[in-house]
Amino acid sequence: MRRCYNRAVNILVIYGSLREKSINKALARAIERNAPEGMLIELMGIGGLPLYNEDDELTDYPLVAAEAKKKIVAADGVLIVTPEYNRAPPGALKNFLDWTSRPEDERIWSGKIVGVLGASNGMRGASFAQYDIRRIMGYFNAAVLGQPEYYLAQGDTKITGGVVSEPKAIEVLKKFLAAFKTFVERGRTA
Repeated sequence: MRRCYNRAVNILVIYGSLREKSINKALARAIERNAPEGMLIELMGIGGLPLYNEDDELTDYPLVAAEAKKKIVAADGVLIVTPEYNRAPPGALKNFLDWTSRPEDERIWSGKIVGVLGASNGMRGASFAQYDIRRIMGYFNAAVLGQPEYYLAQGDTKITGGVVSEPKAIEVLKKFLAAFKTFVERGRTA
């Protein structure tokens, strides 16, 4: 059977940092600039959410979380760009995932096509944080891209003026995005 992938894929890129000059925000913008033809990108930050409290789930659900959930549902795929602090994803990103995964009976992440990537100033390129996000997405029953992976290590040396400027980092990012686009197209027609 031959599949036709002639419709653009809509990708929501969630960058998991609150910092204005975040290297992960720069990586999200690099995704937007280097997306392959037929991949439409929307960037979304994670700010504006209160700390998750199950008591607020049914009575005081944050509008920011409700709007984020609508965007997640509407997207063909989601890329999560995570920083790493103390070998883990930042609390703000975990808080975002907690809010968007609740109430539990809605399960908006179940079956959602997801890719995870990240940047850090250290040598590991947010690898521990990426592992944790993949594990959480697995629990949510999301369809997570396993290979290729993308780790931007020593991001402070590869980002100039808020732009990923290192040619090899861009080349590898383009390969990652092409693979993710194929993953989304195949998942969308399954």
